Amino acid sequence: MENHTEVTEFILVGLTNVPELQIPLFILFTVIYLFTVIGNLGMIGLILLDSRLHTPMYRFLSNLSLVDCVYSSSVTPKVMTGFLVRDNVISYNACAMQMFFFVGFATVENFLLASMAYDRYAAVCRPLHYTTTMTARVYTCLAIGSYVGGFLVGCIHVGDVFSLSLCKSNMIQHFFCDVPALMALSCSDKHINEMALIYMSTFTVFFALLVILISYMFIFLTILKMHSTQGHRKALSTCASHLTTVSIFYGAVIFMYLQPGSSHSMDTDKMASVFYSIVVPMLNPVVYSLRNKEVRSAFKKAVEKAKLSLGFEF
Repeated sequence: MENHTEVTEFILVGLTNVPELQIPLFILFTVIYLFTVIGNLGMIGLILLDSRLHTPMYRFLSNLSLVDCVYSSSVTPKVMTGFLVRDNVISYNACAMQMFFFVGFATVENFLLASMAYDRYAAVCRPLHYTTTMTARVYTCLAIGSYVGGFLVGCIHVGDVFSLSLCKSNMIQHFFCDVPALMALSCSDKHINEMALIYMSTFTVFFALLVILISYMFIFLTILKMHSTQGHRKALSTCASHLTTVSIFYGAVIFMYLQPGSSHSMDTDKMASVFYSIVVPMLNPVVYSLRNKEVRSAFKKAVEKAKLSLGFEF
């Protein structure tokens, strides 16, 4: 703990020091963040208001939207502040909290995507038994388990990083308190900590991916056995949005974390981090609203109700 008291705050280097780019980037990130918050909260509201969407699949989706909103909010506002007022200082405790919320909720999303894959397996492969397979109790256990697992991983990562002697510098070569960037500041032997990070990330990511792959293997085998073209289309449309989200999320995570610390380039990491921490949370509601017939239908119904209510007022 004596080593920890030597550093009371950190300085985030940010994305760029070019003055001409600060305001344009602030505007860009503000627009992205507004789309993220409005899109995800809108998705939650839509699911709550439309009784046709009160199914496990859409309850998982509302949790996914909540998680996206929270872990984007743990990073983006601080980045926007840095662009606008050039305040890149973050306290030791705030840095630890930012890391916990980001890693924790990103891991919750990881487990939620696996739970959604199992839900799709039950819907496509066992449609007649879906209501008995995916009961309210099963949904609740999967959702709570996702949050508990995510927060546990967040605690382990924060404890792993902040147990190191962070004494090389207080300049974080990143725009938020990410795990590899903090580890780069350590002047102690971090080999064990790096291995712990890689093993923990590998386990959480590949455990969820294994569940997803096995679920979709059974789904595609079921689809191949279908003789109806309409059945093929219905099954594929049921899974298309989830598959798109899985591809985007895991592509960014695997590129970022599942490599040794010596292979990390901070500039490359920053670009990848912008994508998975700021852009990906914005994409999920777009993907589900564009590719999901039930969500589009619920949205049109909500718009029509809003128009009617406004018409009556006038």
